[in-house]
Amino acid sequence: MAVDRLAESLGVTFSRMQSQALMTQISKDGNRLILAKPQTYMNLSGQAVSALLKFYKIPLERLLVMHDDLDLPLGTLRLRPSGGSAGQRGLASIIERLGTQEFPRLRMGIGRPPGQMDAADYVLQSFSASDQIIVKAVLDTAVEACLAFVHDGLDAAMNRFNGSLA
Repeated sequence: MAVDRLAESLGVTFSRMQSQALMTQISKDGNRLILAKPQTYMNLSGQAVSALLKFYKIPLERLLVMHDDLDLPLGTLRLRPSGGSAGQRGLASIIERLGTQEFPRLRMGIGRPPGQMDAADYVLQSFSASDQIIVKAVLDTAVEACLAFVHDGLDAAMNRFNGSLA
């Protein structure tokens, strides 16, 4: 959802498949942005990410992986320079394929599943009507955070965007 919102804000669409990912590119303010949405199963996302990094010769510090995070409350964004997967299988796949966890990521909190609900079922369900307002704000802020990462660097983006929107 966040990558789609970023593409929409930049006026681009995902126009082609490459390395098992839907892709688009744009030049903005002297920077080339490559947006990718892996089309593999989520727990194989590392295949697309590693292939694209290699093809475009992108250094790890210029990669920004955006993902949901059960351990953060809904409405919380956290940019981090590195870290483990915390059980997020797509992130675990990327770490495994890259051979390191030293790459920036934007964690978007979705909160824990209620009661005894299975985490896999929880992440696949739609947001409630009341949560949609928070989700919209998170996605809009995620776009700003991504662009700040590109223009100002990770530290500046972390200082500006880490925290809760709710």
